[in-house]
Amino acid sequence: MHRREWLKGTSATAVALLAGRWRSAAEDAAAISRAFPRLADAALGKARALGASFADFHVMGTESESLFVREEMVQGVDAGMSVGGSVRVLIDGAWGFAASDDLSEANVVRLAESAAAVAKSQAGWRRRPVEIETLPAFTDRWEQPIEVDPFTVSLEEKVERLLSINRAALAKGANYCYSHVAMVRERKWLANTFGSRIEQSRVRIHPGFGVTVIDPKKGGFATRASTAPPRGAGYEHLRDWDFTGEAALAVEQAREKMAAPSIEPGRRDLVIAPSNLWLTIHETVGHPTELDRALGYEANFAGTSFCTPDKLGALRYGSEIVTIRADRTAANGLATVAYDDDGVKTDGREFAIVDRGVFSNFQMALGQAALIGRDASNGCAYADSFDAFPIQRMPNISLRPGADDSVTVGDLIAGVEDGIYIEGNGSWSIDQQRYNFQFTGQVFHRIRGGKLDGMWRDVAYQGNSVDFWNACDGLGGAPTYELGGAFNCGKGQPQQVAPVSHGAVPARFRGINILNTVKESGKQTAEAARALSRPFSVCQCGGGGGRDPWA
Repeated sequence: MHRREWLKGTSATAVALLAGRWRSAAEDAAAISRAFPRLADAALGKARALGASFADFHVMGTESESLFVREEMVQGVDAGMSVGGSVRVLIDGAWGFAASDDLSEANVVRLAESAAAVAKSQAGWRRRPVEIETLPAFTDRWEQPIEVDPFTVSLEEKVERLLSINRAALAKGANYCYSHVAMVRERKWLANTFGSRIEQSRVRIHPGFGVTVIDPKKGGFATRASTAPPRGAGYEHLRDWDFTGEAALAVEQAREKMAAPSIEPGRRDLVIAPSNLWLTIHETVGHPTELDRALGYEANFAGTSFCTPDKLGALRYGSEIVTIRADRTAANGLATVAYDDDGVKTDGREFAIVDRGVFSNFQMALGQAALIGRDASNGCAYADSFDAFPIQRMPNISLRPGADDSVTVGDLIAGVEDGIYIEGNGSWSIDQQRYNFQFTGQVFHRIRGGKLDGMWRDVAYQGNSVDFWNACDGLGGAPTYELGGAFNCGKGQPQQVAPVSHGAVPARFRGINILNTVKESGKQTAEAARALSRPFSVCQCGGGGGRDPWA
């Protein structure tokens, strides 16, 4: 639907509905704040009466809105809201949990009863009792600072902003383009039997775009997506990022990439921009150092982890210059909060995961620290909805700058004779131990004689998590630091999604294996065809007759 038709036919109704929804959400929040002490007392009192050594009561309200625009057409507008509560109890060393969208006092008491019943039924099956530390009690209210509440900005203005990005791309010669924005507000209330009463509110936003250029004569095409990161911020992020300028540049770079030579496989030195390196940090450091994954309690979304507890303090994860730290306090961080969903205060809880190259700590939620002989967790619990049990999720995890603040990306490039400078994240793959990986990107600049000299295409870099970080020999200074991140990171079963930021500086890596993605795709297709052409017989597991058709 074209913009004029869409605005004429739907915008007035949509704006009215959305405005009513958001007013209702704000009213709900005020009502919950008033009722929460009474509801918490009822839920926690019942939990104690049923034998809970620990209990907490959570209420969560979520608002979301997303828009998708292609060329001059509005293709999608979506809005949602949910609110509800949960009770979590610890009885006889076993967890119990129950949730509902009914926040009446009678029902939250029933939730406590249901959670207690679950815990008691699990107690006889547990391998070892859950041990938790005693948490300090806090009474606090925290609201993330933002400039402009995105839910108060008119739908028409947001659509027009996205259309302006597309127009800039089309004017520069893009054949196709799209733009989008998604925004979420979370409001959370927490009370526990340690005495905490906490209320928090935060907003996150993810704007972006993609362009495609084609060569009708040769039949080729190339794409380039925005490098704008999602942020813990308001509408100002969409307003202030130079999306129209980046869209014009993206078209030029896509056209150059389309005409670039295809990469020759082999080992090369890489300089990787923060807009690409954040994803590598996420997959090769963030997920492997989740304690539940390392212990085998979590295996969804690319398996468990090579980074087992026996390696703590011993594994040389990276070179001496590599320090990767976790926090929940970074400005505009997607995982930034004052308290995690266990009620752990995050200020002053920053910790090193990799300290000067050495694996130094896991990410932990309540009840996990004792599993590796630690005294306390480190503020890494998150639940993505009112009916989700808080599990360990990443805080903001970031590569620290090098010691010399004067080092620029140009300095890193100058130290490379034959290599590639990579910008923007692309596709990725990693094995079931979070060890062997492959990453692509958006733009691949050729480095020759310490200078940028054209582009490559069809590039992927490959390695394993330990060798890769040990190959790092150069880091940008503090002025080159940028914050990237994932708006929705999946984990768990049932799946939960969490937002997390990853800061980084440009970094140089020596002798990294480079693949040609087109050639590799051709090899895989040929191998699959050969395998499927072989005689197939069903394996007779008891007698050894038959053979593996994939051998």
